[in-house]
Amino acid sequence: MRTAYSVESVRHAEAQLMARLPEGALMQRAAAGLAAACAGLLGRVYGARVVLLVGSGDNGGDALYAGARLARRGAGVVAVPLARDRVHEGGLAALLAAGGRVADDPFEVLASADLVLDGITGIGGRGGLRQDAVPVARAARGSDAVIVAVDLPSGVEADTGQVQGEALHADATVTFGTYKPGLLIDPAKEYAGTVRLVDIGLEEHLPSVPAVEALQHADLARMLPVPAAESDKYRRGVVGVVAGSARYPGAAVLCVAGALRGGAGAVRYVGPAADAVIARFPECLVHAGPPGKAGRVQAWAVGPGLGDDAGVVEEVLASDVPVLIDADGLRLLDAAAVRERSAPTLLTPHAGEAAALLGVGREEVEASRLDSVRELAARFGATVLLKGSTTLVAAPDGEESPVRVNPMGSSWLATAGSGDVLSGLAGSLLAAGLGARDAGSAAAYLHGLAARHAVAHGTPITALEVAEALPAAWRDVSAA
Repeated sequence: MRTAYSVESVRHAEAQLMARLPEGALMQRAAAGLAAACAGLLGRVYGARVVLLVGSGDNGGDALYAGARLARRGAGVVAVPLARDRVHEGGLAALLAAGGRVADDPFEVLASADLVLDGITGIGGRGGLRQDAVPVARAARGSDAVIVAVDLPSGVEADTGQVQGEALHADATVTFGTYKPGLLIDPAKEYAGTVRLVDIGLEEHLPSVPAVEALQHADLARMLPVPAAESDKYRRGVVGVVAGSARYPGAAVLCVAGALRGGAGAVRYVGPAADAVIARFPECLVHAGPPGKAGRVQAWAVGPGLGDDAGVVEEVLASDVPVLIDADGLRLLDAAAVRERSAPTLLTPHAGEAAALLGVGREEVEASRLDSVRELAARFGATVLLKGSTTLVAAPDGEESPVRVNPMGSSWLATAGSGDVLSGLAGSLLAAGLGARDAGSAAAYLHGLAARHAVAHGTPITALEVAEALPAAWRDVSAA
């Protein structure tokens, strides 16, 4: 599992570690890892042309010390200080002693650089690049050089993943001690490129609960339900699906597809699209409704293509089993009814639906995804899966549980009906006994992995093809 910590936690851990180390030792650890990563990207260090964009903080010091190490290996290293009167003195002295120099014309050296180290701002940066740094950053990005960010791309915000102004796109980021939330969450994630973590000894000084975590195959393998010898279809979990309408029967088909391919022992469909569902999935149990008369279920998934039937949403919310609410269900739900539930509730909005629930503009949600998902979880007292370029899952217990980031997202999932498949999949995992946070996280992971499988067999893909690839994704994870 990859974990990310807040700036406050990282600085506290660094202070504790520095108190036990000789002065400057921690920066030297970071610089050594940074120089090694740069050497790997260059392939051949001797004769390489390296430019350091040096800010006024420790980030600039890391770049200077790393540059000194590269210079000692034969690279031609040139520093471009963005604040000449506040440059890290020890780092600059080390660079000059190793044969590096300070640029007379930053734009001339950038034009011929093989690698540029972005040490302009560190994890404390806010509000994008300063105006005087913008021309240099643009020149670096416009060159043919590989751009390597020191700890975090300059101009992005470490704690939130927001980019409020101009930022420098990196090809790679070398981060120290731990991941920062902004390296895992869009829009900042898109600026980071490939991220490499350098261990500098912070782990024992970091809090037990991170701010953000990203599951990997092995984590998911431990989480997914596996039928026992005595399992039958009912013990594996029966999920009820309330979806579709005369106008949108396909939403019902896709939601049921996600539930069946997601491991449910049985699926009970309730709604007006029964004929379409049975034609595609004869194993599905169908009922005209209402939900309370359809038979026993271990979880409900309600909302995709539902139309304006608020009554079924109200009835499902009144049940004593876990409930997933998506699409039209989000528009029709009563917030008080959600907050009063004793059983788990999982809300799965995209940015537009989240904006409507919060009463803000969609662009605000997309710019501040982490804050938005936390606010939704707190406001509704429910687990929230915020879909998008970075899918996030937040529990209603605030900082007691890290927000989960889905590392398996794929732009190929931006297709009609994809969210309906995800709803059915997550509903099946709720019915199998997973908690709302685990069900949402596992569903998002498998959904993205299934899209990658579908793409591997030809593009473009449809939502139904993603559903059909879910068993392959499940097998991949189970083999971890």
